[in-house]
Amino acid sequence: MPAIPRPADRLHIAVSAADPYARGVARGARLRTGIPAALDVYARLFALGGITLNGARDDAERTLDVIGGFRPAARAEIAGLAHGAGVEEWQVGVLNARTEILARSTAVPPGECTTVVYGGLGAQTWDWHVELADHWHTLESRGARHTVVGLTEHGILGKIGLNSAGLALHFNILGHLRDTVGGVPMHVLAAVVLAEAGGVAEAVELVRSAPLASSGSFALFDAAGDAVLLDISPAGVHEIRPEDRGGRGVLLRTNHFLTPALTADEKSWLYQPDSAERRAFMADRLHRTPRLPSDAEALASLLVTGADEPPVTCLPDPAKPLGQRWATLATVTLDPATRTARVLDGTPADIGTADWHVLTAEPMSG
Repeated sequence: MPAIPRPADRLHIAVSAADPYARGVARGARLRTGIPAALDVYARLFALGGITLNGARDDAERTLDVIGGFRPAARAEIAGLAHGAGVEEWQVGVLNARTEILARSTAVPPGECTTVVYGGLGAQTWDWHVELADHWHTLESRGARHTVVGLTEHGILGKIGLNSAGLALHFNILGHLRDTVGGVPMHVLAAVVLAEAGGVAEAVELVRSAPLASSGSFALFDAAGDAVLLDISPAGVHEIRPEDRGGRGVLLRTNHFLTPALTADEKSWLYQPDSAERRAFMADRLHRTPRLPSDAEALASLLVTGADEPPVTCLPDPAKPLGQRWATLATVTLDPATRTARVLDGTPADIGTADWHVLTAEPMSG
């Protein structure tokens, strides 16, 4: 099995401050080496597609202005991150807009995440470049409207997680021909949703209010039992409700649009046939499972795949060059009823042999 480099002790960052700039400073202080290291990897990935760091800086500065207009608190937290880490604000902006910047390149296709939500529980593989395996951390952030726990990359406001109101969010990359830089980045939007929204309905309304110039998917579900997949794109935001399979409400997401109106302008050459094969494989597995799991770890175990199956469990090929070495960097389960996120520093195949990082989103007291 190809080795995925992992630190002996995964970094965990816990911050608590009502002021977003102060929260950012506290986060940045823990990432004084992590942010420059992550930026170096992304600079090399950008270069594969002919994108210079100066060009990325221009993209980031435009994006920061959009973030500031949409949510000044998010812009302030980014500024605090930069100050705490001792780097320029545009450098943190580059990291938060990394998906949108990479979308300008066909040389570095997106990663291959798979998400399933069932029975009020969610499980996901986070698949990305193996070179980023050391550049992410678990997070507990208190002080916004809601406490947020989950995981994210060094310097990036948010990614996968849940909040103290009982709203959970899984995040997958999608691609549309109109994707560009100039809107609120998907990672920043995910962070804002978790910081502010008290449930699925609020989250959907917030997403629809954002100036969008790129694509992604949020699987949103809450403690009240509401659940939806969002196809997010510059051409619109569409909702996909759980599929009924003999009384089973399932949300299943890989990396292609599920809304017919968006598929004509999809970047299918980047995602297919892999994304459709993974989704079809998982749909068949779920259909054939007599009783779907009622606990998060068992749900995540359904994401284990072998050598002759579509790569839901994603292992890097060391023979491939930079930009093509995909790996499952983490496995994540979310339980909004208990406000608990569990992060495994490994693939679904490592369940039972590696320890989960268990995070609980408890509101601030006082």
